[in-house]
Amino acid sequence: MATRFLTFGSPDDPFHLAGGESLHRVTIAYETYGTLADDASNAVLLYHALTGSQHAAGVNPSVPGVGERWIPELHRGWWDHLIGPGRAIDTDRWFVVCANYLGGCYGSTGPTTDDPATGCPYGASFPSVGFGDMVDAHLRLVDHLGIGRLHAAIGGSTGGFMALSLATRHPDRVDLVVPVAAGVGVTWRQIVHNFEQISAITADRDFAGGDYGDVQPAAGLALARMIGHKTFLSLDSMGARVRPEVVAPSRPGYVLRHPLESYMWHQGNRFTSRFDANSYLRIMAAWQSVDLLAEAGAGDWGQLFARCRHQRHLLFSIDSDVCFYPAEQTELATALATAGVRHRLVEVHSDRGHDAFLVEPERFAAELRRGLEGDW
Repeated sequence: MATRFLTFGSPDDPFHLAGGESLHRVTIAYETYGTLADDASNAVLLYHALTGSQHAAGVNPSVPGVGERWIPELHRGWWDHLIGPGRAIDTDRWFVVCANYLGGCYGSTGPTTDDPATGCPYGASFPSVGFGDMVDAHLRLVDHLGIGRLHAAIGGSTGGFMALSLATRHPDRVDLVVPVAAGVGVTWRQIVHNFEQISAITADRDFAGGDYGDVQPAAGLALARMIGHKTFLSLDSMGARVRPEVVAPSRPGYVLRHPLESYMWHQGNRFTSRFDANSYLRIMAAWQSVDLLAEAGAGDWGQLFARCRHQRHLLFSIDSDVCFYPAEQTELATALATAGVRHRLVEVHSDRGHDAFLVEPERFAAELRRGLEGDW
């Protein structure tokens, strides 16, 4: 599978951001799977998770412009077990589109890409972007592909916010909305965890106000990932996954003593080789400020979701999730029910926590297939 690119915008026709700034040129990196029907009625748009990419299925050994960040663990698509001929998202039937976020670092315009005004990477000068901006940029891609109305929009984790943003701000553009392990807004718990991660990065002496060039604030980014990682998996499953030995780094100071410490250190430091700190901060800031009501100009949840009454919403909840707790999906289901929106809440049992939708995709396959086929 090869990543493709769509570029739009110019100084005379910039892409306007909700925060008031604009980008003169935007590139969106994307991949597609399957064939678009003549009437474009079979399109499924995927929104990846926080640090995911446009590469959802198959094998892609390289992405132009991404360089060494495209490490081997990214070569296999993040939902490869669910997307393909005969699979839950059957590419013999559905045309699947997945795009990297605006502000990301896997080919779409973001802090690591060149500012056309200077010819140098944006770095700290890249503007703040919200999830709504990311949705609107992806709609430019949907339009470019000749798709007027999506059969479905599916988003996991923070991608669920984007699926809901699309559904509520552009309700005529989608029929089926599938938020997976997501919620209706940022919680107090998430704000605290996210701020800890933001602080870890910005406190790193190599951060240099975001203008760190080729010397990434690796220590801060690794710590940020460790803080986040403990919410992505259940602590019980995390303990079960660690190797019995301690692999200690060769550095002065504290010596790792427990296998779980070694595991967390490895997770954090591995992440620094594949992601950019400024991109992480931009996406984190979007999460911290997500507000579906304000984005859509709605006064309450009933008013917001009333515009979605023609849609179907398929919600997935994971019983061991400590990033987006099951109560958050119940809250969303209640809001949809109050507004009279046809919906279904699927409770998935797993001991793998929030990331179950990535590491145990088979637990979601049957209900995803059923939802796409309209069999409920």
